[in-house]
Amino acid sequence: MPETRRVLVALGGNAMAAPDGSARPEDQRAAIETAMEHVADLVAGGTEVVLTHGNGPQVGNLLVKNELAAHVVPPVPLDWCGAQTQGTIGFTMAGALEAALRRRGVARPVAAVVTRTLVDPGDPAFAAPSKPVGRYLDADQAARFIALGQNWVDQGERGWRRVVPSPQPREILDAAAIGTLVAAGVTTIAAGGGGIPVVRDAAGALRGVEAVLDKDRTSVLLARVVRADTLLIATDVPNAVVGFGTPEARPLGRVDAAELGAYHAAGHFGRGSMGPKVEAALRFVAGGGERAVITALDRMAAGLAGEAGTIVARSGPAMR
Repeated sequence: MPETRRVLVALGGNAMAAPDGSARPEDQRAAIETAMEHVADLVAGGTEVVLTHGNGPQVGNLLVKNELAAHVVPPVPLDWCGAQTQGTIGFTMAGALEAALRRRGVARPVAAVVTRTLVDPGDPAFAAPSKPVGRYLDADQAARFIALGQNWVDQGERGWRRVVPSPQPREILDAAAIGTLVAAGVTTIAAGGGGIPVVRDAAGALRGVEAVLDKDRTSVLLARVVRADTLLIATDVPNAVVGFGTPEARPLGRVDAAELGAYHAAGHFGRGSMGPKVEAALRFVAGGGERAVITALDRMAAGLAGEAGTIVARSGPAMR
């Protein structure tokens, strides 16, 4: 495997909540502290790390607060939810990572950047919201929010659920600030939850929009911004699996990009789970990145060493 110089580590939402998915403050702190121990091992071992993260459970919590308090205070928009969760998670991650580095005798500054991501107002996703967010409600409860202009769909026995646009991220608008921090030797946390989605109007002014971004897609942009040679996607399983749920299921180790792309096109990876991660890995490598690794949080170091996870590189034979 090539020597790793700079790695963009994309932490999945599972790294920010308890194993059962609960997201109480104490659960989040404990989960983040565990995740940062693994990240600190990478930094202490000489790897230059830039971090990003998911925010699904945290945004879900804010949406429940919106629902419960809607008769008292107006619900806050999704771009505000993204900004608030970026700030909270970034603050918690920075403190936990600094403490973990101190225990290893490493003096390295850590900073979190609340990051805006530009999207196209003409993106087809705005005309057909399809990304489910938040909890299920009954028809009467959902009607209150439909009256406020939100999109809710009937999911049958489970009830109604809100759906929002998930446009393609186009540009990380705070790239210059992030790049300056990374160049100065700061371990930087950025573009959490895919970034705050914003559009530019005809006059050039920016405004937030009611949408959510795919964290893995934005990770590819962030990796290019910081000139990472490796994209490491940390999730809750050790490998991507083809034939998942069938007798023919098998984990993928080192795999050629063309072969992985064929598996993706054939529908081997779930659209809401492993699919976006595989798509991000393929995009990163196709865009000039040396390699992408998909593996479990506690296998990150082994993944970078080429000893664990699904590893896709720009060239090379497939190896299972």
